[in-house]
Amino acid sequence: MAVKKGLPRSTKGGPGPERRALWERLDQWWLLFLGVALFTVYLARSRPDPYLRILVFLRDGLRVTVGVTTVSFVFIMLVGLIGGLGRISKVPLIKGIASVYVEIIRGIPLLVQLMFIYYASPIVIRELGLKLANSWPTLSARLVAVKINPYGAAVVGLTICYGAFMSEIFRAGIESIPKGQMEAARSLGMGYIKAMRYVILPQAIRTILPPVGNEFISLLKDSSLVSVVAVADLTRRGREFMASTFMPLETWLMVALVYLLMTLFLSRVVAYVEERTSYYR
Repeated sequence: MAVKKGLPRSTKGGPGPERRALWERLDQWWLLFLGVALFTVYLARSRPDPYLRILVFLRDGLRVTVGVTTVSFVFIMLVGLIGGLGRISKVPLIKGIASVYVEIIRGIPLLVQLMFIYYASPIVIRELGLKLANSWPTLSARLVAVKINPYGAAVVGLTICYGAFMSEIFRAGIESIPKGQMEAARSLGMGYIKAMRYVILPQAIRTILPPVGNEFISLLKDSSLVSVVAVADLTRRGREFMASTFMPLETWLMVALVYLLMTLFLSRVVAYVEERTSYYR
């Protein structure tokens, strides 16, 4: 009689300890992601019109959403690093500028910042150009004729807003490293910048990976606000489809499912990274 190979089962007929351990190690929230994905596919296959037609219409907006989020996040990391270092600087002027930036930007809603950059900042730039008409005519002409690109305004607005929050994350991460690490690096002859680059920041980055990942997920969701500055992202494309077909329920159901799929996937990736890096902290 052939013997089936596999993991051992318990004497009561249930899964063995190895199977239970494997099930516990698996991130069971992937089942929710799989369920949402299957539900989306079911809607698209069972009712191609309108659900599949909506998904096809949203493809361009999805690419714009991912592009704006990714590009903004690169600049946000840079601004956050500079702002975080500024917040812990021993130079009063640098620390003061970084602190004022963080406190002001965190107190203004992202939507207001986006609308100011796209609608109000051109007026400020043109007024500045008019004042420079006599002394700098060439520069003045360029400032007066300036036009704000919607995509650029969206990236700048997201970078400025989330850069303030990222600055605090970097500050907290750097300050979480014991001071003895810096003292040991300096005792080995390293300067402040070299010690920060090779000793402090590598440890701080491992510490801040989970909150940075959560900020990326929040950024992806808040990128829907760029639709107010004429960026054809996922949300704006949804509004365009609804306006042309008068199907708000179907349209916003599919838009919500697409956003949910992206955020669920990213949240599982962040959880995996957090688990992998927790050993080193």
